[in-house]
Amino acid sequence: MAILLALFACSDKNLDQPPLMEYSYDFATGTDGWTGDFADYPVGEEEFYELVFEHDTLPHPLDQSQFALKLSGNNHSDDLFMFAKKKVSGLEPNTVYYVTFTLEIATNVPDGTMGAGGSPGESVYVKAGASVTEPRKVIDNEDNFYRMNIDKNNQSQNGEDMVVIGNFANGTDQFVYKLKPVTNEKPFRVTSDDFGNLWLIIGTDSGFESTTTIYYNKVKAEFY
Repeated sequence: MAILLALFACSDKNLDQPPLMEYSYDFATGTDGWTGDFADYPVGEEEFYELVFEHDTLPHPLDQSQFALKLSGNNHSDDLFMFAKKKVSGLEPNTVYYVTFTLEIATNVPDGTMGAGGSPGESVYVKAGASVTEPRKVIDNEDNFYRMNIDKNNQSQNGEDMVVIGNFANGTDQFVYKLKPVTNEKPFRVTSDDFGNLWLIIGTDSGFESTTTIYYNKVKAEFY
């Protein structure tokens, strides 16, 4: 279920600021218009990388009456990027906004776990961002890899269009799925397009050379 809120009340100090806009999704009845895709892997190797995007219930032992966006892939390239995106509207045109992203993810990797290429928890970076350009994978003809057409930067590094807001470690010492909230410490700056539209994007940028399966249980973006 998607929830869109607009708060128009403002004080004397922020009369020039745009109204607060909140976009909130819990995926109870479907994907809410979010679509998934993958990048940083060789063209034509989807089956080898075991790429999956679907609307699914949360895994055991979490509440399996709840639904989420599921993304999964086997990171043979040591750099797999798994993402979901959605276009949002209703913002003020050509306006600078500061965005706070809050995601609730399901992860099954204990803190401090070691793995091939890096930790399956701390080396899988959760990112979020917004862009006037629709985020898409494009072919890099130099190496025949899919790359992103926006600036997400790589793994632990922030880009112009996405920033790191957490990692895949579950905060416990158990290999069991737990719900974990992640958010950006500093507001993310973006400017809406001529029509008050932007694309939201969330994803994982992985340095762990094996399979990661993440569930996005809730997604919220607050624009102010």
